[in-house]
Amino acid sequence: RHGDLIFSSGMTPRRGGILIHTGRMRAADPVEAHHDAVVLATLNALTAVQGCLAEGERIAVVVQLTVFLNSEPEFSAHSKVADFASATLIEQLGPDCIGSRAAIGVASLPAQAPVEITIVASVVR
Repeated sequence: RHGDLIFSSGMTPRRGGILIHTGRMRAADPVEAHHDAVVLATLNALTAVQGCLAEGERIAVVVQLTVFLNSEPEFSAHSKVADFASATLIEQLGPDCIGSRAAIGVASLPAQAPVEITIVASVVR
């Protein structure tokens, strides 16, 4: 945390410390196949940010949402998969809660996670 900004570390789709989803995103996969992994990673990032809130504070806006996707070179549905993260945040925080977003394909992620989410959130009292 720095002032009114909270930065999450990269969060993967873990539950109770155990990686629930693994593997690369492939061009042949239906986009919906990645929904659960992205939602879980997004909720983990949001929980981490909320854990830094002081009493009486709330998240005003997610200033930056970054979605890293462990994807093969032919994969091109980055934005569609990142839409699951955006929808999750909107469901949790309300409309107009996201400032900017990046969806980035990478060659690998820790422990072969399919997705890693980072959030920068602005806080208000």
